[in-house]
Amino acid sequence: MSRGRLTSVVAERIRDMIVGGDLPAGERIGERALMERLGITRTPLREAFKVLAAEGLVEIVPNRGALVTQLSLADVDAAIEVLVGLETIAAPLACERALEDEITAIADLHRRMVEAHGTGDLMGYFRLNQAIHQGIVDAAHNAALSRVYRSESARIRRYRYTGNLDGVRWARALHEHAQILDAFQQRAGALLREILRAHHLAGWRVTRAMLADAAPHEGRRPARRRSRTKENPAQGGAPSVPSNRQ
Repeated sequence: MSRGRLTSVVAERIRDMIVGGDLPAGERIGERALMERLGITRTPLREAFKVLAAEGLVEIVPNRGALVTQLSLADVDAAIEVLVGLETIAAPLACERALEDEITAIADLHRRMVEAHGTGDLMGYFRLNQAIHQGIVDAAHNAALSRVYRSESARIRRYRYTGNLDGVRWARALHEHAQILDAFQQRAGALLREILRAHHLAGWRVTRAMLADAAPHEGRRPARRRSRTKENPAQGGAPSVPSNRQ
């Protein structure tokens, strides 16, 4: 495997650990344990950290190494507002400018996403879900719009994943995506815009409540924890994603 390909594979593995909650927010990532777990050396690991740092999932701190980025609810609120705004801009443009091949590709992603939901593959579902949203934005054929959306979406990826841990919300989101696909296929820009807006806001309401319950004193960085997997609710701190319950 080439060096670049290995870095990409390692980055994807670590990204899934962060998104799924295996690597908790705000904590230092132990390099030795991760190298043993992934069967890799320090060089591809540190190169992967650089990729994830560029996405905003990891912070590289001198003399401390890589830490999982921790955001407050206010940070994610602001990012969600930006993403909703960007999709509001992108929806009518995508319906006007999308190539038929792009619409077909989105339909195929949706089919695979439905299959992932049926088998309970939450991470697979989430990856396809994110690809659909990015694909619709990309279909607007506005490079600046796509670039900003991709960057902001990557930064809060693990927070958005959390909402799907609620089974009712997960099923509802799948139904909403069927409506999204139908509006896109019909090239109904105004309708697609409103469906996407409602979809994002409904999902964030559920996700925000889950994160607030996990960290009721959001707004201060947490004190040093004795456990790596359970946060003492008496300590302050920005919300972290609950562990993946698969």
